[in-house]
Order: sequence, then C-alpha cells, then structure tokens
Amino acid sequence: MLIKEVNGKYPQIPEDCFVAENATIVGDVTLGNECSIWFNAVVRGDVNAITIGNKVNIQDGAVVHCTYQKHPTVIGNNVSIGHNAIVHGCKVKDNVLIGMGAIVMDNCVIESNSIVAAGSVITQNTVVESGTIYAGVPAKKVKDINASDFAGEIERISNNYVMYSSWFKEEE
Repeated sequence: MLIKEVNGKYPQIPEDCFVAENATIVGDVTLGNECSIWFNAVVRGDVNAITIGNKVNIQDGAVVHCTYQKHPTVIGNNVSIGHNAIVHGCKVKDNVLIGMGAIVMDNCVIESNSIVAAGSVITQNTVVESGTIYAGVPAKKVKDINASDFAGEIERISNNYVMYSSWFKEEE
C-alpha cells in the first residue's frame, strides 16, 4: 500500500480499517472506523481534504479526489463506492450506494438513503434527493425507493464489506 504525506498532511487511518496492498491513500485524508480501501483504489487528498465516515468501503479501482481551493470531499457513514467509480469534490451523506463505474462530479450532494446507479454520471452541482435512485448520463431521478427496504440493503452491503475485509486481515 502507498500511504504518503503530502504538504505536511498525513492520512489518518484507524487500526480497524483494511487497506489493500496496492491501494493508495495520500495527503489530507481521514478515515472513520471499519473502513475498507480495496485493490487499486486511490484516495488522493493532495489538493484538498477528504473526510470519510465509518463503515465506508471504497472498492477496487475507485478514485476519490477533491478540487484545489474549492471542493473538499466528504463521505458519510455506511457508504459503498463501487468498483471503478469516481467521487470528486462532493458530499456523499449517510447510507448511500455509488454504483460501479459511476462518476460523481464537483459540488454535488448525494443525500442520505439514495443510490447512484452503475455507470451514471452525476454532473456538477447536482443534488441527489434522499430516498431516490439516479441513473443515466447525465443522471436523472428514475424512482423513489422505499426507505425501510433500502436502509437494510445498504446496511447489508456495508456490513458485508466489513466481513470481507476481516478475511484479508486474518492473512496479514
């Protein structure tokens, strides 16, 4: 794993997090508890701060970055960022699923209890409303989701990733 200081800022990573051997975390990055940063994922806090809550999984090949002097990236709790997704200079609130290959651009807000579908592009300054699914390029609201069904599903994925990371920790 590449964990590196940039401009005097060193990533803060609790001991109960899993960071894959070839993941990269640099600069002003703060992880919450029980997070997992998977293979080839990049969390690059070199030009602004990245703050990540508890039980967040950043899956293989995903990129989390921010915008110089403008937009930090803030990610809440119980968030799953799918394989090869890009999350850039935005706010992602609690209990969110960012699908595989999705792109979330600068100054977006992904409200709690929502889904960004795989392959979607959330264009700059978009607010994804709580309890909705956004899909497409550019992404638009495609449906409302039942909060009770949804909350369990996001929690399940988040918990699964804590479990998966434990498999790798046992081998260390």
